[in-house]
Amino acid sequence: MARAIKPRVGMYENVKNQFEKAAEVMGLDESVKKILSITNNEIVVHFPVKMDDGSVKVFTGYRVQHNNALGPYKGGLRYHPTVDIDAARALATWMTWKTSLAGLPYGGGKGGIQIDPKQYSQAELERITRRFTYALGDNIGPEHDIPAPDVNTNAQMMAWIADTYMSTKSPSERSKNQHVVTGKPVGSGGLEGRDRATGFGVVVTLEAWAKLNGTTLEGKKYIVQGFGNVGYWAAHFMHKNGAILIGVQDATGTLYNPEGIDPEGLLRYQTENNTIMGYKNMEEYDSDKFFGIDCDIIIPAALGNQITEDNAATVKAKVVAEGANGPVDTDGEVILLEKGVDIIPDILCNSGGVIGSYFEWLQNRNGEIWSMDDVIVKLRKKLEDAFNGVINTSVQYKTDLRTAAYIRALSRIEMAYKQRGIFP
Repeated sequence: MARAIKPRVGMYENVKNQFEKAAEVMGLDESVKKILSITNNEIVVHFPVKMDDGSVKVFTGYRVQHNNALGPYKGGLRYHPTVDIDAARALATWMTWKTSLAGLPYGGGKGGIQIDPKQYSQAELERITRRFTYALGDNIGPEHDIPAPDVNTNAQMMAWIADTYMSTKSPSERSKNQHVVTGKPVGSGGLEGRDRATGFGVVVTLEAWAKLNGTTLEGKKYIVQGFGNVGYWAAHFMHKNGAILIGVQDATGTLYNPEGIDPEGLLRYQTENNTIMGYKNMEEYDSDKFFGIDCDIIIPAALGNQITEDNAATVKAKVVAEGANGPVDTDGEVILLEKGVDIIPDILCNSGGVIGSYFEWLQNRNGEIWSMDDVIVKLRKKLEDAFNGVINTSVQYKTDLRTAAYIRALSRIEMAYKQRGIFP
């Protein structure tokens, strides 16, 4: 008899499963659990934009605000065909846990537009971004909901958002609203080092993992899925640690070289050719077998639900460092943990980005300019403190690192609700 096909669990289902597990292990207050089980606000906007050829297209944008018990909603905007209300719910919820775990005065929000940005010109993307910002209106704001870059969005787009939002304010108020968005270009109020903060954070947590296991990253072989901002910068800092990149996968294909791949050379090639395929001395590899490559470390830094029940058993690495949000689904995680594979969870591993965003927000809010050295030192301290806290909680509750990270995040929010009470 043929085995029944198990339906694929969506990202939001994964988030809820992870939340339920942690809530049960820690004994989360039932009232707080009810509040955190749902989102606060879900905004869907439809807006028209004129294309370069004079035609008009109507786009759909999303912004989900999960929780703001600890501070303003915080989280990125992504431009991708997979963006929908469920994806935004999942990502917004993860941001609530991520900001809490990092000890930031933020809640969680997320959103974006359901488009493939490669199909549009730069001028069209500017109009789409500005019109989306205008459609969101006062649903975002520097003390209310602060967007940032995410998949397929960048510093330039954040500058357009900031300019559009500030243009809707009176002249006397415009300068007070620069921190409505983070991840801006340095010349427009951005933070030195914000571009590399997420990838740097991935490597800091891997350094801490290696130290915990009595080793270093020197000579460790690793693979990276996704060679965008997070994947590249993770590879850059792994290279500085003496680790060896042997496999890279992105939407254009998969490369493999057991002798090592130069991340700087690959970045130059990718920038010139808009693909990683064809890079010198590289072997093309079966994309479906990517996570089965014999290596020490896997850094999935692309999209969610990449390591699943279908491929988790092939993983040979000792640790998976989640540079993306939700790259390992709950079924895949069970298999990895049974195999003894460590997972540095996304809300810890890739939190360098939102920590960097917090520094930029402070810089703008206080009229300061932070140096790269200041940023890197402060980032490392925040990340190492968070990692050590998760390890201690894992030992205390005798549980895996993801559940421990959730417990720490949920405990901080639970305390806020218990101290403040529920209105009215």
